[in-house]
Amino acid sequence: MDEQWMQAAIEEAKKARSIGEVPIGAVIVYNGEKIASGYNVRECTQRTLSHAELIAIEEANGKVGSWRLEDCTLYVTLEPCPMCAGAIVQSRIKRVVYGAPDPKAGCAGTLMNLLNENRFNHQVEVTKDVLLEECSFLLKDFFKQLRERKGNCI
Repeated sequence: MDEQWMQAAIEEAKKARSIGEVPIGAVIVYNGEKIASGYNVRECTQRTLSHAELIAIEEANGKVGSWRLEDCTLYVTLEPCPMCAGAIVQSRIKRVVYGAPDPKAGCAGTLMNLLNENRFNHQVEVTKDVLLEECSFLLKDFFKQLRERKGNCI
């Protein structure tokens, strides 16, 4: 089941890629149903908070009518950054499933694990590396093409 929902997050990431954004997608599932989704739009909006996870959390809050997402699972193609990890903890999401690790900003176990920090009043179950190759390829290919385009500008 994790692969199915991660595939849905990958489809969201592809939407970001199609508009020139870093291809990161997120889906929130409650009781076996998708209740929210989002993809990166930070460059388009020029807003710091326009990460896929935060967009999906905001939508899920509206769907359930609460800031608490206690029985929800968040699927995201890239390991959450510190900002998103904080929002995940604050929203009380039960579980996070991610595809690719983030060696520069990953806060679900790579650089640190804010999702399982015992000093917080909520900890999140984490499953990593789901559809790792596909999630990683999306990002690597995006940045490769970006470098090639920049190289052709000279």
